[in-house]
Amino acid sequence: MISSDSLRANAVSTSIIRSSNSAWTLGWADLERHRELLYFLTWRDIKVRYKQTALGVAWAILQPLAVALALAAFLGRVVHMTSDDLPYPVFAYAGMVLWQLFAQGVTESSNSIVNNERLISKVYFPRLLVPLSAILASQLDFAISLLVLVLFLIYFRITPTGAVALFPLFVLPVVLSSLGAGLWLSALNVKFRDVRYTINFLVQFWFFATPVAYPISSVPERWRMLYELNPMVGALQGFRWALRGQGAFPAQSVILAFFTGTALLLTGLYYFRRTEDTFADFI
Repeated sequence: MISSDSLRANAVSTSIIRSSNSAWTLGWADLERHRELLYFLTWRDIKVRYKQTALGVAWAILQPLAVALALAAFLGRVVHMTSDDLPYPVFAYAGMVLWQLFAQGVTESSNSIVNNERLISKVYFPRLLVPLSAILASQLDFAISLLVLVLFLIYFRITPTGAVALFPLFVLPVVLSSLGAGLWLSALNVKFRDVRYTINFLVQFWFFATPVAYPISSVPERWRMLYELNPMVGALQGFRWALRGQGAFPAQSVILAFFTGTALLLTGLYYFRRTEDTFADFI
């Protein structure tokens, strides 16, 4: 006969892991405990992106450079598009550098949860690390492409002023908005798999709604306020202003960029945290 003490000794304990009850919290303590995992996920994303590629990290330069040169050839030479007192090649490439950071971050983070389905369905860790690592991995390409921008400035004999110290200020709304959009789309992509087909269309549409190839002065004044709700508008305006170091600081555009970028991040974070408990079920 088995005693009750023996049964208690052999009992199997069960631990139930749940996410935070609040969808608004980041779960800093959980993220801190898994910070090494964030590093390895980011490094893995970088290696996978360039694995077995002939040109490797040179793609980080070639993609924005090719588009910028095409814009310079057709819009700069043929159409004679104005470029806010910057040589059009510098204007176009500066826009493409910042745009590539946003577009790559949105695309990679939007597909990150689905692409890591085996990992997510087998082990617990903060799901937020997956899209966050995709955003961090895109920073390497951005840093490399900035080196070519320096060469553009040297070639066109543009001497930056002290305003270049504000560069991180204009990159921040790009990171905020790309992470916010990535959180929204990655969570939706788990439940609705046709979302993946709309991501490229959304990024292309966003490109034409952003002054990458044309100056904001081309937008009619009556639509300017609505147009600047796009966080990429203020980021690009400030980024190019820092290159020139001349003229009035685009305060309204930059403030709106921070406001809309932060709003996009907070709403994306709320929806992601609210639905992450179901990822393993749907994925």
